[in-house]
Amino acid sequence: MGKIGVVGSINMDMTVKAERIPLKGETLKGEDLKYIPGGKGANQAVAMAKLGAKVEMFGCVGDDAAGVSLVKNLQDMGVETKCIKTVAGVPTGLAMITVGENDNTIIVVAGTNDCVDIDYVNEIKDSLLECEIVLLQHEIPQETVEYVIELCAKNGVKAVLNPGPARPVKQEILEKVTYLTPNEHEAVILFGEGISFEDMMKKYPEKLVITQGSRGVSTCRKSGEVILVPARKANVVDTTGAGDTLNGAFTVALMEGKDIADALAFANTAAGLSTEKFGAQGGMPTYDEVKEAMGR
Repeated sequence: MGKIGVVGSINMDMTVKAERIPLKGETLKGEDLKYIPGGKGANQAVAMAKLGAKVEMFGCVGDDAAGVSLVKNLQDMGVETKCIKTVAGVPTGLAMITVGENDNTIIVVAGTNDCVDIDYVNEIKDSLLECEIVLLQHEIPQETVEYVIELCAKNGVKAVLNPGPARPVKQEILEKVTYLTPNEHEAVILFGEGISFEDMMKKYPEKLVITQGSRGVSTCRKSGEVILVPARKANVVDTTGAGDTLNGAFTVALMEGKDIADALAFANTAAGLSTEKFGAQGGMPTYDEVKEAMGR
């Protein structure tokens, strides 16, 4: 199997649990403070490495303790890190996450993720173009995402864009990506409120995949048939990273040559399993675990 590249964010997640999400102006008692490796980019890279794929991470960290530990974590998880750049004088990205009532709120400080710029992409271009598929998200600068997608399109490399956090994407970029995986909220930001999810998907058959949380994932086949692949019933502990697991697993399944419906069934199962343990990366399943759960 060829190599998958991830161009994206590398964050330290500072997670605190509370009985519920605090209201505006309210102080609640927190417990269980943890520092956990995160960032959509790094999470998706780890999800794929845990599923046995050959993965390389492209991104930036600061010359601080968080940067050192995050690169080491990626290496320990089996992700190739030789192209990760350490930037002096800029802090490593940080996400502050409050978990309560099976939900979360997140504030992200970009830090060195903003250093994943076009100059950096040009530095690592040769390694990037060795990949068969490149996976991107929205936690790095928009122009970098666009530049990488155009670079992939020119060089015959497939690009998967997970457009979260939500922000608009130019039409010509949407045309150039191979797969687009927004959630419902992100899909509205991309295509507007005046069009139904069904019509969005019919416009981009077997390209636009809309994730719908506990309902499952939808796409439109080339035949025009809209399909919903239902979510796997899970005993939810923590939903952090479930979307990243889904994107990673979907990309691995595509790499294996699976048909889109099978790829989504595999991705849904992996995402469901990931919610049953705490932490974004900690709960990510192995290939055998997903296969076994699908067999059941």
